[in-house]
Amino acid sequence: MEQRHEGGCQCGALRYRIEASLHDSAHCHCSICRRSTGGILTTWVTVPRQAFQWLRGTPKAFASSASCTRYFCGDCGAHLALFTTLSPDTLDVTVATLDAPEQAPADRHIWAGSRLPWLTVDPQLPEENEEMIPEP
Repeated sequence: MEQRHEGGCQCGALRYRIEASLHDSAHCHCSICRRSTGGILTTWVTVPRQAFQWLRGTPKAFASSASCTRYFCGDCGAHLALFTTLSPDTLDVTVATLDAPEQAPADRHIWAGSRLPWLTVDPQLPEENEEMIPEP
């Protein structure tokens, strides 16, 4: 898989680059993601923090929980990234904001216990009732 990926918000005010492979991607079903994005799930790719950089603009930040800060465009509202203190060396990026989202297919479901009962997406993927964050 390619090692350089770019993406951004809908209006173009924010652009970012990831210099790492995209191999840890998950469909998140938690209620916080639903409310913060307005979507029925959010697909994230987790990348090393040092591999991510903002190329244009400065995102707005919102502490959505004691351990998570979400980054979004203050102009168009697009939700682009999430940092959690539970995994301080990584950053989660919304797959939908990548220029080539097809390069980051989900490999699992997280917070599956919060899934909307009428939603069926990628039923062949493994599920985690919460999220298993690997030890550093």
